[in-house]
Amino acid sequence: MATGIVWHEGYARTPAPVLAAGQGPAGYQAELAQAATQIHSLAKESGLGAQLSTVDPVLAEDSDILRFHRVEYVERVKQLSRSGGRIGAQFQCPPGGYEAALLGAGGVMAAVDAVATAQVENAYALVCPPGHHALAHEGQEYCIFGNAVIAARHAMHVHGMAKIAFVDWDLRHGNGTEAAFWDDPSGLTISIHQDRCYPPDRGLVHQWGEGRGDGYNINIPLPPGSGVGAYIAAYEQVVIPALYAYRPDLIIVPSGFGSGAFDPIGRNMMTSDGFRKLTLMLKHAARDLCGGRLVFCHEGGHSGPMGPFMGLAVLEELAGLRTEIRDPFLALAKDLGGQELQPHQQAIIEQSRQVLKRALLCS
Repeated sequence: MATGIVWHEGYARTPAPVLAAGQGPAGYQAELAQAATQIHSLAKESGLGAQLSTVDPVLAEDSDILRFHRVEYVERVKQLSRSGGRIGAQFQCPPGGYEAALLGAGGVMAAVDAVATAQVENAYALVCPPGHHALAHEGQEYCIFGNAVIAARHAMHVHGMAKIAFVDWDLRHGNGTEAAFWDDPSGLTISIHQDRCYPPDRGLVHQWGEGRGDGYNINIPLPPGSGVGAYIAAYEQVVIPALYAYRPDLIIVPSGFGSGAFDPIGRNMMTSDGFRKLTLMLKHAARDLCGGRLVFCHEGGHSGPMGPFMGLAVLEELAGLRTEIRDPFLALAKDLGGQELQPHQQAIIEQSRQVLKRALLCS
């Protein structure tokens, strides 16, 4: 079966939320739309794009958004999208932000529809703006609406899916997705991220959910400097066993590439080949557990030169194809000191592995 890709020219023109005055360096703004555009362009130039099945995004409706977000927040985003102003403690909603966020959420919904109806086996929604930091009542870190959560609720409501697993590999913690399913076992939320990069008070090992969701939230806060060896070990020892214990109907991967080596914000050392290996592991798990239903939703990244090659590697692995494009940064990144699993990293992974016993492996 084909691999789907969701793309729309509107994503290339997405107005990104900007830091409010006094909240950071003057002029600082994430180049989110540019990063997504570069991945799409490289896939096209490599010839891979012609081998992928195009999935057109839909425009999410308020009823879709309200499956996660509070009505007063949605109304505030509508207003601020016209007049400007803060959508959270740090960020301002740009003009047109509401419409852009509807297209972003709708892109992930379309990817879910495509895999749920077997039009494609798996899909990558190359959307913008991102969403995994958005909370029900406010936007955070350039995220307006929680794309992955909205798409998951859509899968449950429209396609009758009962259990969705999220495997977030972005540099920063997927706090918005975690919050949405904090006490709800219909979502298994796994986040592997740089320890306390953002937010500094979330993503800790002992934060495993509560109530009926006790044990269904797994955080793997890798220490700064973690390389491919640590990520592979975390997947082998925690992520993949958790998926097999949970047995989801669909796997959603909030996919950001900030954990790549040389990222200006992150301190971890993932490579394009490392992301390729993680994608293969997820692909095999999805085929065993849920008919191959695997959806990636783009969450950004800050490394302009490396990001497109990491994105291409993921798309190639999803499609089971290799192009003639080679990552010019791989040779340097893979030989950085400390790429192998380190004892202090293994200690964190072992702590996260113990969380599995709270509900998943003992139920």
